Amino acid sequence: MCSPAQRERFGPPLHFLMSHTITEPLPQEMERHTYSIMYQVEGSHWWFTGRRRIIESFLKRISQQLATNDPRILDVGCGTGANLEMLSHFGAAEGVDVSPEALAFCRERGLQNVRQGEAEHLPYDDCSFDLVTGLDVVEHLDDDLAGLREMRRVLRPGGYVLLFVPAFMLLWGVQDDISHHRRRYTRAGLERVVRSAGLKIERISYANIIFFAPILLGRLLMRITGFRPASENNLTIGALNGLLGRILGAESFILRHVNLPFGVSAICVARRID
Repeated sequence: MCSPAQRERFGPPLHFLMSHTITEPLPQEMERHTYSIMYQVEGSHWWFTGRRRIIESFLKRISQQLATNDPRILDVGCGTGANLEMLSHFGAAEGVDVSPEALAFCRERGLQNVRQGEAEHLPYDDCSFDLVTGLDVVEHLDDDLAGLREMRRVLRPGGYVLLFVPAFMLLWGVQDDISHHRRRYTRAGLERVVRSAGLKIERISYANIIFFAPILLGRLLMRITGFRPASENNLTIGALNGLLGRILGAESFILRHVNLPFGVSAICVARRID
């Protein structure tokens, strides 16, 4: 059994990495220092820009299926607001987050339609939204099923949920630790909890197959060497951000036609069918 000091150095043991979830109590918020880092880099860092391009491609298809041209959108776990800015191009976007630090950064962006609240207890009325997003959020929840049921509750009948989550416990790294993730998902695990929440899955796939091997190698090396940066978002070469972001974002074209067999993340589109 590893001591706390050994675990801090070497990360989770192998049996933990192969399991489905972490069950020890953790704060709901990310570590406080990560919000300022996220706010500074998510406009340019290749991971955030490439991910937004993939998410945008799904949002375009969802928006074509909605019953209204001016949908009301809720971003659960809106963080420091970059995704909320993106969502505002598709409708009247609102955000909710458990962290007051995150909401303060949203307001620095000029985003005022944000509210503090827990994903498991959303401070909104039933059937209020046409689209609810959870973009790297449900992995933070002690009870992901309760969070997804809340997303369904605030959706109007026929409304959509768009989820983006980290995949495969084998990829567990420093960013999972400092973000206080409870789990990373397999496709089967995500399908199971989404269906259990009463949502009908329209599309599910892995994403970011391109950088799967480099990220796996990098996290294995960090685990072996004990190297622990303040945030993995700091580990980038600024001159390559644009190129790497375009490479990751190019998966949006692939995902128009096929589901990917594995990846660093998973993406899911589901609907409330009453």
